[in-house]
Amino acid sequence: MVAGCTVALLTTAVGPAQALDNLPPKQPLVQDLRTENGPCATGDDPTYVAQPPRLTAALYDPEEDNQPAEANRVKGEFEAWWTDGAGVEQRRTHTTLMSLSGTPQYWTVPDDIPANTVVSWHVRADDGEATSAWSDEGDGSACSFVYDDVSPEKPTISSPEYPDDDSWTDGVGVYGHFTMDSPSDDVVAYRYEFPGGSPQKVFAEQPGAAVTIAYLPLDSGPDRLKVRAIDRSGRSSGDSYYEFLVTSGRAPVARWKLDDPAGSRSAAAETGTAARAGTGVTFGGPAPSGTGTTTTVGLDGSGHGFLTTDAPATDIRKSFAVSGWARPAETGRNMTVASQDADGGPGFALGLRNRETGPAWSFAIGDATVSGGAPETGEWAHLLGLYDAETGRARLYVNGHEVGTEVAATPAEAAGAFQIGRARGAVGYRDRWHGDIGDVRVHDRVVVPGEVTELALRKPKSLGRWSLENATDGTSPEQSGGAPLRLGAGASIYRDSDGPCRPEEDPECPYVPPALVGHGHLSLDGETGYAAADGPLVDTTESFTLGVVVRLPDSVPDRPMTVLSQAGEHTDVLKVRYEPSTYNWQVVMPEKDEAGAPEKVVAQVQGSAGSQKSHLAVVYDDGTDTITLFHDSSRKATASLPHGPRSTGAFQIGRAEVGDGWGEYFHGDVDEVQAYSGALRERDVPFLGTGVDYCPC
Repeated sequence: MVAGCTVALLTTAVGPAQALDNLPPKQPLVQDLRTENGPCATGDDPTYVAQPPRLTAALYDPEEDNQPAEANRVKGEFEAWWTDGAGVEQRRTHTTLMSLSGTPQYWTVPDDIPANTVVSWHVRADDGEATSAWSDEGDGSACSFVYDDVSPEKPTISSPEYPDDDSWTDGVGVYGHFTMDSPSDDVVAYRYEFPGGSPQKVFAEQPGAAVTIAYLPLDSGPDRLKVRAIDRSGRSSGDSYYEFLVTSGRAPVARWKLDDPAGSRSAAAETGTAARAGTGVTFGGPAPSGTGTTTTVGLDGSGHGFLTTDAPATDIRKSFAVSGWARPAETGRNMTVASQDADGGPGFALGLRNRETGPAWSFAIGDATVSGGAPETGEWAHLLGLYDAETGRARLYVNGHEVGTEVAATPAEAAGAFQIGRARGAVGYRDRWHGDIGDVRVHDRVVVPGEVTELALRKPKSLGRWSLENATDGTSPEQSGGAPLRLGAGASIYRDSDGPCRPEEDPECPYVPPALVGHGHLSLDGETGYAAADGPLVDTTESFTLGVVVRLPDSVPDRPMTVLSQAGEHTDVLKVRYEPSTYNWQVVMPEKDEAGAPEKVVAQVQGSAGSQKSHLAVVYDDGTDTITLFHDSSRKATASLPHGPRSTGAFQIGRAEVGDGWGEYFHGDVDEVQAYSGALRERDVPFLGTGVDYCPC
């Protein structure tokens, strides 16, 4: 009985022992191997490396080798070989330490490998009891690389449009083509950089081939291209420099100012061909303010409302731009500002298109159309349509800003007449313009963004600057002799010399904050103090800019305080105030011009809790339908404002209309109040409140 039991126990113990039979590791797969940072290269296309590479292999041991609580471990056996100059095969080997199955194993090849020689390598896994097949056995493949120890030579650079010969060459908006070539036959790419741009990389079609890039100068002046060649191993040459001189963008090939005397029957051309006018054209119309345009033409929308040159203005199959000022008298139908005839239709058309979602500005060329912006009846807009033949893309700019999404375009030949105010149809002309048009230009090049901005610029006009340095008979003068500000009770002009004593003379003299700007400022008591103009200062339905310098009191205000306001018929339609609960400066407007109408905070920026000087500016841009609040120039908040509310009330400093009376009186100091008709550019805003006259020209 005992012997029988012993046999049974031995038989039972045999099962687990058989389960622990070792299985060899898995054969390494080519996709699990890497040479330096690249994949395993097989066949006749080795990887080129700039230094003896690190070889990597992910090696695996079957999981069933061990009980679940154990970890499979494996090491790698690497082998590399090549044929030396004497025709003798050379080999190098390396065995790694044991690591967990699946962990990458590494070997950095010794630095005695020869340069410019194909070196092959393979690897196998070893779990201490058995080894796998080599990675190149069976369906596998050996990996190969070439160690390149020589950097490529510097590239040469040439350009037919912009030679490196100290000559000034045309110019901004005209593409240059720069060819980069290296004497080294293993160069596969070039890294290049223009001033102000980020480094770019371009690849050759085959090793040693030259590469040509296109570059569009955006500014006139000295320019430079820096290039280095990169070979197959990633080695780079030294830098080559190519310097060239770019002139300003050339003038339009055609321009009609449309400022001819009233009664004219044709429009003179500054360049190009004069345009004859139909009987539905009226010269001597109003012009957009703040521009160099003095008068415009009005078109009545009839079959007689057009101007034409009876000749093409430019070849639209090449890069070109067409622009002009436009003010529609209606927006409910398609209308054309400018076009050029092609067979059975316009080669291009710039104008207004009425869509299901509402009217939009539009530039159509060939079968492509880009549209955007929101035309408004009676409102001026500057339009520019651009076709870039180098990229094959069309763009549309409204009031200096790109709108819509650029589109690929294929222009057809349009050698017909240039048209203002109409577009060719299958039979006759259509989409006739009703409204005013001014200063139409055609360029035979790309008009770059900076130029677009300048063309659309409406220069602000100063409406007044009050330095608040002094007051006479209750008024503080405007710096240029304009209307003064009236000071109410509780408002006074503080001057540095008004203090009871001078600290430099009396150590016991109490500290008094200095004047905000210059030698004086307006002090408001927060109860009844204010200053006011005799009427509205800015037209809130048009673009405007307001600037002011303020200082809050030492104590935190317990209520909102208004520093600037201007009323409509029933309530303030615009005010700039400080909200102490959130430490925010705000631009506030009512939802309607009605007494007691709910107010809406249009824009706000974080202020400060203490008595610190703040420079504030409000810029309303009717062209982009936006209003922006700036705080110390470094912080801003911008909001959409499609229609500025009309203001007819007197401009106020230090108070706002509240219910049936005045309230939100400002407690603190105010200085350098400035106002402009027109929207200052952001780069001009920091000059507000500096205490000097500044022309944002």
